Amino acid sequence: MYKPHTQSDRRRYVEEVELEPPIMFYLQSPSECGIPLRDALTGKYIRLMGRDDPMFRERGPSVSIRLRWPGYGNWSRQIPTKDFRSPPCPITRSKLAKNIARTVERFIKEKSRTAMDPDEDPRWKVGPGHITIDDLVLVGLQHVSKGSWQCHLRLNKSL
Repeated sequence: MYKPHTQSDRRRYVEEVELEPPIMFYLQSPSECGIPLRDALTGKYIRLMGRDDPMFRERGPSVSIRLRWPGYGNWSRQIPTKDFRSPPCPITRSKLAKNIARTVERFIKEKSRTAMDPDEDPRWKVGPGHITIDDLVLVGLQHVSKGSWQCHLRLNKSL
């Protein structure tokens, strides 16, 4: 789980902030927890429950999405919380899933060109021939600090 680097940051961004409940991604018919990232990328939302629900209503224009992956350390990127209409409206759960999928895809692309930490299990390596976007399911997001949400992913293959 993400933790701020310093005690003052922990106090300011976590302890003095009311963290929101997790955002979950459930499918129906059949019932499942999590949407495959490939489905989110390609717009296959027919089974996503609450796909049109607005997300991040009380947020600024963006939030930081954090990933902690064995062998690669902390990583984060900003995603928009509003659509591009006039006036801007909160993004939907389906658009959030797509933005997360793009973020994870970017992480995999960047990290596939770098070496893993030498003490980590090489089965967690990302990139072609290893773990790809097609192997991952977005289960949910957890609010971990004032402007940050951490991805919870499930591996859809055995290591």
